[in-house]
Formats: sequence, C-alpha cells, structure tokens
Amino acid sequence: MKLTRRGWVVLGLIGFCLLMAAEYGSRSLNAVVAPLAIVFVGALVTAYRTKRPRFQRHPVEEGYPGDRRTVELGVDVGAATTATVRDRLPEGATAVDSGNVMETTLIDGETLSYEIELEVRGKHALGPVSVTVTDIFGLVSRQFRYDQTGSVVVYPSVYDLRGGAKHDLQLLEDAIRAYDREEFDHLREYERGDSLRDIHWKSAAKRPNDELVVKEFAADGSVGSATLAGECIPGKDDEMAMAMASVATYLLRQEVSVGLTISEGTLEAETGERHHVELLRALALAGDGEVDGRTRQKADVLIQADAAGIFVIAGEHEIPFDRLRGVGTTRSKDAVTDDSATQSSTSSAGAVADGGQTSHHPEHGHDGGKTSSSEVRSA
Repeated sequence: MKLTRRGWVVLGLIGFCLLMAAEYGSRSLNAVVAPLAIVFVGALVTAYRTKRPRFQRHPVEEGYPGDRRTVELGVDVGAATTATVRDRLPEGATAVDSGNVMETTLIDGETLSYEIELEVRGKHALGPVSVTVTDIFGLVSRQFRYDQTGSVVVYPSVYDLRGGAKHDLQLLEDAIRAYDREEFDHLREYERGDSLRDIHWKSAAKRPNDELVVKEFAADGSVGSATLAGECIPGKDDEMAMAMASVATYLLRQEVSVGLTISEGTLEAETGERHHVELLRALALAGDGEVDGRTRQKADVLIQADAAGIFVIAGEHEIPFDRLRGVGTTRSKDAVTDDSATQSSTSSAGAVADGGQTSHHPEHGHDGGKTSSSEVRSA
C-alpha cells in the first residue's frame, strides 16, 4: 500500500492540526482533525482489506497490419472497486486512444475492452495486466501485478497480384500447370522472359524484320498443386513472408493447391479458407534462413529475399516481386536471369523485336496493389 497525492495532503493537514493543537489548544481544531483522522484510517483499512481482482483474457482475433482488434478482459471481483487498469502492449501493436490504460470501477461479471491497431508481422504477447486499487476517497492505493498474458498473431502484408504484369503472372501459372509439349497450340510474338527452347526459328525467319515468335502448347486441363519455398538473408524475413503470402493467396484464388516450405518447416499442399489461414499463420512466424538444395530444386516456385531485392523464381524465369505486383523495377546487375541469355542469343541473330525490350504497363490493384484483409479472407 502507498498514499496517493491526496492522501499525503490529508496526512500533512492532520499533522499540521495536531501541531497547532499542541501549541494553542485542541478545542477549536477537534472538529477538523477528528473527521480527517477517521477518513484516513478508514482508507487504510479499506485498501488493506481489498481482495485481489481476477481477470480472464478473451482470445484476440488474428489479422493483418493496419487491422484493428478488440482486447477483452473479464472481471472477477468480490465488490465494486475503484481501480486503474493497465495492460502492457508489445511493439507490434498500439492502443487506440491509449485505451489500454483504464480508470474505472471494477464490477464483478463485467468485461473491460479496448481497441488495438496491429502493426508488425509476428506473434505478440499482450499483457501482463497491472491494477492499482484506491479507496473511495482516493487517499490510499494498492497495486496488484499479474503474470498471465495473451497473444495476437499478425499476418504478413498481402498484395493483390491480379493487378500485376499479365505476362509475369502467366509465367507464374505456367510454372505450376502441366503442359503437353507434344500438343502444339499456336504461335505468338516473343516477349521478354520467354525460354529459348520455345522460339520457333523457322517461322521467325519468314516474318518481316525477323521478329521472333514462340510456340504455345496446350495445357492438359489439370490445375494441380504448387509448392512454394522461401529463403532470405537476416533482416529480410518480413519481405520474404510478404511475397510468399501474396503469391500463395494469388494461387489459391486460381484454385491451385498450395504447399509451403520455409526454414521452420513444411505445410502440405491443400486448398480452402482454412488452409489459407494456416499458410498465413505459418508465414507470420517465419524467420530468416535457407532451405536445403533438394527442397530448392523440388519447389515449383522459389522466393528469395536478399540485398538485391525480392525475386520469384518460377521455372526458368526470375521475376522481381515488385514487378509481379505491378510496380516498375530495375533488375539488379548481379541477378542471374533467363532474359540475359535470351537477349545475348537473339542479338547475335539480329532478330529480337524492339531490341528485346518489352515494356509492361500493369494495371494496379486496390490501393496500389495491396489487398485489404476482408478481400484476402474471401480468397
């Protein structure tokens, strides 16, 4: 127990009155000292006899950075008690309007609640709670501390890739769909990133200006499944998780079964909303690290985050993630790409249309390509 500022004022006033009574007589001061002394002693007794309140944390819904969630604490107390309740928050979440500090009257069976805004990916501890109880006059306080904590999971940010470059998205889908390379479908103009083995040289030689064309093959009709693997250098885990969550969400929308492999473990390929949540939860906890060479080779899509940026490797193609989500970017000089080999070969033949430079003007998705939490959950 300890005195509040008001308690110290009352105690000082009582002491002053006693001093004056000793000096000049107590008859005129009894009317002041006696009530103050009774109230002061009553406050001490009340604070001492106050029973420790108990709290029950309710689960907090998971969400994305920028989402708001409600934190609720059930109250179990013997009698109505005036108190100040403080709930400690992590760095990954902030209280709206300082709502985690509540000056209130604790009533048995009621629920205390406040809102937080999620900010940083990960699993964050909520609490512990500390409670400062005061008597009805506010003279004496008593503090109770608790060890119990709760938690909230914050998913990675997810971007809507449907507004990205159509060609890059097609490369991503082609890497996971099964194609019958014996069943020719049609020819089309060469686009940056196309494989050399798909160029139809005979047809290209007959076209004006020696423009290249590539062969398109018929899909076998099966969507199949895809395994995503992710790795990154220290300090790039948020970027890797964001890219993997965005690609996984896009593929699930295409009704592709998606599996996941990161340094922490593996999730088997499945579809559906429940599996989507499991993927997001796993990526919320993902850290830095590399996958082994065998996993890297078996992955349908490999996502890497390093000092050069974030890259999505699908089949023979390496796509900058910013370009995949509809933001223009320049490929790093030391990034190994299929495009460089294509340009080198075609330039020697003098046959790359427009110098091999294909410009993309993607239509951006919602909010610059970033998907709202409600839209993602409807995937």
